[in-house]
Amino acid sequence: MITLPKIVLASGSPRRSEIMAAVGWEFEKHVADVDESPEVGESPEDYVIRLAIEKATAVASEMPGRLVLGADTTVVIDGEIIGKPVDLDDARRMLNMLSGRRHEVLTGVALVLGESVTSGIERTGVIFAGLNDAEIEFLAREGEPLDKAGAYAVQAQAALFITGIEGDYWNVVGLPIGLVYRLFSRFKDAQQVSMV
Repeated sequence: MITLPKIVLASGSPRRSEIMAAVGWEFEKHVADVDESPEVGESPEDYVIRLAIEKATAVASEMPGRLVLGADTTVVIDGEIIGKPVDLDDARRMLNMLSGRRHEVLTGVALVLGESVTSGIERTGVIFAGLNDAEIEFLAREGEPLDKAGAYAVQAQAALFITGIEGDYWNVVGLPIGLVYRLFSRFKDAQQVSMV
């Protein structure tokens, strides 16, 4: 048997909460308030790791002695970070960029307990079919794109148009739960403590 410790999820994402609940990992939410703007010249990989660590450490500072999970997900195409759209026109622009192409979903994950931090990154390739104007409009109007990196949800309407996924599906949904478990296992071994 394995024991999963109660964890503090430094995220307001309903998808992350659903994934944690689906695997039976007990958690409570405590949303971190951090500036999510990319820094000048920052790579997408450095960006998601930095934000995951910042979110987790911000919450950990308010909840000493608790194990905190931070995560940040972004979509990358042609080396460009594609965050969440600011409005429906921006969502249409993003979906047009993704149409008929492969992009990557990157998620940085960080676990923090006191002064100890461990982090990792998950990278998943996603291939969209070519989208016509009506399909882009459908996703913009019906897919609730404004709170989603890349303006789509793989587990919702966008599933109609995705022709391939290379890697961890759960990463595209919003949390690479396998990576979270691997980081926890490494963290627990290094800490030599039972974090229950």
